[in-house]
Amino acid sequence: MNQNDMLFLVLILIGLSSLTIIVVQFVRSRRRGGRDEHGHSGNWWEGPWGDDKR
Repeated sequence: MNQNDMLFLVLILIGLSSLTIIVVQFVRSRRRGGRDEHGHSGNWWEGPWGDDKR
């Protein structure tokens, strides 16, 4: 096994682990109903500043 084979295997491993993490996070957010641990819905870039006016 040469250096190119090792590099290929490492890149495949990194890609598979990244894909697994993304899928697990997606499934966990869907199961939770799209709400985070603070009970807010929405995406992380929307921020908490929309809740200040309530």
